[in-house]
Amino acid sequence: MNKNPFNLNTTDQQSRALEASKAMGAVATSKAEEIAKINQQAAQKMAALFQEKVSELLKTSDPKSAFDMVHAQVLQDAAKEVMQYQASVFKALGSGNQELVKIAQALMEEAKEDLIHFVNDATQNTPQNTPLGVEAYASAFKDPFGMALQNFELMRAAMAESFGNFEKSVQNVGNLSKGVSGSPAKKTVKKS
Repeated sequence: MNKNPFNLNTTDQQSRALEASKAMGAVATSKAEEIAKINQQAAQKMAALFQEKVSELLKTSDPKSAFDMVHAQVLQDAAKEVMQYQASVFKALGSGNQELVKIAQALMEEAKEDLIHFVNDATQNTPQNTPLGVEAYASAFKDPFGMALQNFELMRAAMAESFGNFEKSVQNVGNLSKGVSGSPAKKTVKKS
């Protein structure tokens, strides 16, 4: 029985696409759950910290000391908590991004291999069925698919650059927030 090169095994391709979609969905779900857990922990920490600072404020009788305490302790503690929260979220986003890169690269590689096999099967010369002049048609058929393979590489490079840019933007936001919160507050000095 002759092998028909145009009879692609679509169930294999569909099952691979379905598995890749499931894997991407699982990554997105796990990272969303992780970020929700981070949000819950941060809210609980901030509520406890706020309650502690309010009880300390209620114990003070001098408005100036209360203001100094809020300025010195409460705001600094809140800034530290925000920084820890941002670092946790950025870490979760970064690890999810890396998992998605691996899945996308595997999917692209499988599609590339399928295309190579398809072209090779479609242009394979079988001596008993080869009409005269088929080599020119086979060459004309292979050239566009050669360009398609080059496009696969371009798409892979663009995808890698896109994921890299996402990671850089997350890092830049983290660095920006560190720079803003890391700068010491300017004190106003009264002239006598």
